[in-house]
Amino acid sequence: MLSPHDDHIGHQLPTTFDHVGTSDPAWMERYWYTGHLTPSGEVIFDLGLGYHPNRNVMDAFAGVTVGSRQYNFCGSRHLRPNPLQTKVGPLEFSVVEGFRRHRLTLAENESGVSFDIEFLGGFNPHEEALRFRRRNGRITENLARMQQLGRYAGWLQVEGQRYELKPEQWCGQRDHSWGIRAELRTDESHPPLTHFQPSFWTWAAVQFPQRGLLWSFTERAPGDIAYLTGEETLPLGQRASRGLHVDDVKHDITWANDALGQTLEHARFEVTLANGKTRHIEMRGLPARYFLKGGLYGGLDGWFQGDDKGELHLAHERWDLRDAATRRTARTLSDHVVEVREGDEVGYGIIEYAVAPGYPKYPEVQQFPPY
Repeated sequence: MLSPHDDHIGHQLPTTFDHVGTSDPAWMERYWYTGHLTPSGEVIFDLGLGYHPNRNVMDAFAGVTVGSRQYNFCGSRHLRPNPLQTKVGPLEFSVVEGFRRHRLTLAENESGVSFDIEFLGGFNPHEEALRFRRRNGRITENLARMQQLGRYAGWLQVEGQRYELKPEQWCGQRDHSWGIRAELRTDESHPPLTHFQPSFWTWAAVQFPQRGLLWSFTERAPGDIAYLTGEETLPLGQRASRGLHVDDVKHDITWANDALGQTLEHARFEVTLANGKTRHIEMRGLPARYFLKGGLYGGLDGWFQGDDKGELHLAHERWDLRDAATRRTARTLSDHVVEVREGDEVGYGIIEYAVAPGYPKYPEVQQFPPY
């Protein structure tokens, strides 16, 4: 169907903008943002929006963790008759200026969370290596993704407590992905569940005052890397170089004494760039951590990303992360705020991680569910 987007240049098919070049229901496009207070690392917010054109669904979430409390807001709507309006109920995403300014708003609602925030791009975006997989002849993943580091301005309110977001204190990251995405199912109440081979996976996005560093990799055993992407990014507008791409990552992680799950306490990463330079990163876990189950990653109580929940469906929850049953539901996949150091430089960012049973390293946390 025609929409205002069809007045713009950029069509790639002889049809309207709300159609994509495949009928695969797994095709999706997703925005994701996180921001956190520095240097304390006591608060983190996570936001995301999913566009599912072959399912006639747009879904979105917004969440905040303060201390041991996590607040989750989720919404879903039918795409049509407004297929490209990036809004689900009171939650709206707007690209004001590409790579430079995005506006994110959540009007007052029953979750207790509301905000009016701007993402301010600070570094060049990183274009990830293509993620492509087949299983039994069928393409199960064919996904493009970009990531960008920056700062936040505006305000955030959580149960009546208002935070003024000043760019010098609130840093963060975002990504934008599109294509066929592999399904993740970790909702134990609604099998079948995704089977994980022995592996270690991590995704990190950190920034120092004058440079950023991003990486993502999966390995079956130390040094046996199945997928790797990453880059040392420069301030926005400075010319990038292929020599700044990540060629290798080595790691040594100390896990916290957490009886409820996998929790990074301290880590050392040796990141080798294509130009031969090596970055020796010391990482320390800070208090705030947003568990992505709150955004329906892997499914929650039978609700999976892309599910048709009707014309408009909104829900919210508040989690006590000290509760064992809640942590079992939340599992491991999270955005964990970290402090990073290299020599005298200090920076901040987030890391996601998961160790699956059978991986030859880190047996001390493999009794907890990954992802």
